[in-house]
Amino acid sequence: MSNGEDYSELVALARRGRWLAISTVAKSGAGHVGGPFSAMDLMIALYFRVLRVDPQNPQWPARDRFILSKGHSSIGLYVVYGFARFFAD
Repeated sequence: MSNGEDYSELVALARRGRWLAISTVAKSGAGHVGGPFSAMDLMIALYFRVLRVDPQNPQWPARDRFILSKGHSSIGLYVVYGFARFFAD
């Protein structure tokens, strides 16, 4: 079932996110890629379409909270934070 929405930007972000996750793990010589690979689509969709967050106002009282309990996926979450500009330039 299609709602007519274009998801190509999210698909491209997820693909790039997987590349960054595997590159980071390869360069560090340690880590897991299965977790970030399996969670990347979900995290991209959450941070770019669902969650009410503002990287410029991290203490916003009405913000949504996301708790990642799948520790081996943390490198993927860091990639998404970077895409969403949660880190200072």
